[in-house]
Amino acid sequence: MSTPTGDGEPGRREPTEARAPAGDGLVLGTHWGLLALFIGLGGYHLAGLLVGLAVTGAEPGVGPLTVPELGPVLLLAFVPNLLLGVGPLLGSRLWGQGPRSDYALLPNWRDVQIGVACGGFALLAGYLINLVTITVYGSDEFTDSPLHGLAEGLGDDLVWLLVFAGALVIVAPLTEELLVRGALWNALAHYRVPAWAIVVLSAVLFAYLHAEPARTLALFGQGVAIGLARYVTGRLGASVVAHGTNNLPPAILLFLVS
Repeated sequence: MSTPTGDGEPGRREPTEARAPAGDGLVLGTHWGLLALFIGLGGYHLAGLLVGLAVTGAEPGVGPLTVPELGPVLLLAFVPNLLLGVGPLLGSRLWGQGPRSDYALLPNWRDVQIGVACGGFALLAGYLINLVTITVYGSDEFTDSPLHGLAEGLGDDLVWLLVFAGALVIVAPLTEELLVRGALWNALAHYRVPAWAIVVLSAVLFAYLHAEPARTLALFGQGVAIGLARYVTGRLGASVVAHGTNNLPPAILLFLVS
C-alpha cells in the first residue's frame, strides 16, 4: 500500500510503513533517537524538579518564593517542556543528518491540510472519550481545567495571555512532537517496528507526558489521532500542525475565562 509523499511532485509515492531515514547512526550500540529520547526526558524531569523546588521551597518549612507576577511563573513552568526538544535536536545534529532531513519539520501545504484534519479528529476523540469516562466513572475526578485557574491568575493582562497562548499552540506542540513523533518514531522505525505499533507507542508516551491520570484515555486517543498525521505524510511538520490544532481551543479558552 502506498500514499503520495506530500511534497507536491506528481507521480512520486512512498509506503505508509514507517521507515528510518538513510544513514542513521548508532550511539552506544543503539539508534541515536533512543539516546535523544532519554536526554529529552531526563532534561524534562530534572527541570520540572528544579522549577518545583524554586517555586515551593526546597526544604520543609520554607515557604514559596515571592514572585511579583504570575506571568513569569507560568513561563517558568514551560521550561521543562522546552527541554523535551533539546535531546531530539541535539541528537539529530550530532549523530543524524540534521533536523531538516531527520524530521521534515517545516510543514508544506499538504502537511497543513492533513495536520488540521487530524487535529480536529484529536479534539473529537478527546471529547468523546472524556464524555464516556465521565459517564462511567462520574465527574469527581474531572476537576476544572488548570487553564481556568491560570487564566484567572493572569487577569486581563493581554500580553501574558498572548505569550501563554503562543506557548500552548506553537512551543509545546513543537517540543513534544520532536520527542514523541521525532526521536522515538525514528528510532522505532529504524528497528522496523510496524507503523501501527509506532503510532500506539508514541500515543502512550504522549499521554504520559501530560501527567493527567483522569484524562489518560482521552490523551491516548488524541495522541493516536495526532500520530496519524505523521503516519500518512511521513513528516513531523504535519503532526506539529495537528498538535497545534488540538491545542488551539484551550488557548482560546484562556481569553474567554480571563
